[in-house]
Amino acid sequence: MSKTKQFIPIILLIALALIWGSSFILMKNGLKVYSAAQVATMRMFFSFIFLLPLTISNFKKIPLKYFGIITLVGLLGNGLPAVLFANAQTKLSSSTAGVLNSLTPLFTLIIAVTFFKQHFSSTKITGIIIGMIGAIVLIMFKGNGSIETNYQYGSYIFLATLCYAWSVNLIKNYLHELPAIAISSMALFIIGPLYGYYLFAHTDFIFKTMHDGSAHQALVYILLLALFGTAISLVLFNKLVQLTTPVYAASVTYLIPIVALFWGFLDGEPISFIQIIGLLGILIGVYLANKNYSKA
Repeated sequence: MSKTKQFIPIILLIALALIWGSSFILMKNGLKVYSAAQVATMRMFFSFIFLLPLTISNFKKIPLKYFGIITLVGLLGNGLPAVLFANAQTKLSSSTAGVLNSLTPLFTLIIAVTFFKQHFSSTKITGIIIGMIGAIVLIMFKGNGSIETNYQYGSYIFLATLCYAWSVNLIKNYLHELPAIAISSMALFIIGPLYGYYLFAHTDFIFKTMHDGSAHQALVYILLLALFGTAISLVLFNKLVQLTTPVYAASVTYLIPIVALFWGFLDGEPISFIQIIGLLGILIGVYLANKNYSKA
């Protein structure tokens, strides 16, 4: 791999960390007006609309035999996590949600080794373990230094990260020959209309948007979440998976908490010294897990 090409995964990793790390504060602001179900379905439906032109232009690039896997990737990588995260953030802070998301690399490694016979060096495994320890520290303590008590809502994110891990491995092992943009747009094309139907037919989305004075601002947050946090980031992430390894791509979730905690701090969520220690553990874990990834 040339030096120029080696920088591409790093650039993608940083861009995704910034985008996804900001998505939790966007969800938090959307949930001030809309329900968790509405935020999740709006995110999927609007993402489907944003990528529709690309779906049309890439439709013929997807052989029929891949539609089943792409549907599964759409549900595991987008549909189910959107619902789980929105529900989790009705009780958890945006920074805590971002931290819990760092469970993804661990599940990605376990699934890759158990089901797809992938082999990883001891250095990578050590990096994931160290990163996980840092994440656990952040999970256990609130920004004011007290013990976190809303663990039951953390289980939603636990399930969401498990879904992400399966999606990453499915893309790498079964869809690596397809263009990343085609995978992303087609996945949303399959699930987006279903979420849109639920949004308009089974919630008070239209009434709330028209009559709640704060709805328009909340809608802007969710549109930004859909455009950047799902539509654009999906294309970038799927490309990253194809260029590197599932564990390298999933390790973006180690950087996400840093961005999430930053936005939380700006929004009045305090950051304690022990959380800074957890962040340092995460950064060390990222370095070790991604070291010489191309040799994995």
